[in-house]
Amino acid sequence: MTSAIPDAALEPVRLRLQRDAEHKAARLRADARAQAASIVAQAQQDAAAALAAALAQAAATADPLTTAELRRARETARSAVLSAQRAALDELRRRVRAAVAALPAEGGYDRLVQRISRLARQAAGPDAELTAAPTGGVVASRPGVVVDCSLDRLAEFAVAELGAAVTGLWAP
Repeated sequence: MTSAIPDAALEPVRLRLQRDAEHKAARLRADARAQAASIVAQAQQDAAAALAAALAQAAATADPLTTAELRRARETARSAVLSAQRAALDELRRRVRAAVAALPAEGGYDRLVQRISRLARQAAGPDAELTAAPTGGVVASRPGVVVDCSLDRLAEFAVAELGAAVTGLWAP
């Protein structure tokens, strides 16, 4: 039996957990931005050095291969920047998965699982069977339908939902 009084009594705890999670997420984003900026800055320096070296070589030799060498240098520079961006995104994913993996040890996790379970059951249907995911969260299933609400999957959704906002990790 659920009563409004216990829910109201738990409201300060829920708010504190939410505030703590928001602060932790903000710290993770700030750390990820700083690391991404460092990675991208280094990649841009490397790319600029590679391009400068290619330009110097092209000017010195002035032969028909200059155009191809410049193209290769630009491709190398672009590849270095894309690699740095990918590394920043991978680091963000790693940090989000680590933060989500720590949730089962946090207070209020049982309430989170109950809420996730309700949402998974709504999505899969009332006759869906719920099973605990090995890494936390739940999976709802019925014939022909699987709703994966494991913490790992929810972490991936969270990063995917950032969409274009992720480019803020490496944008100046």
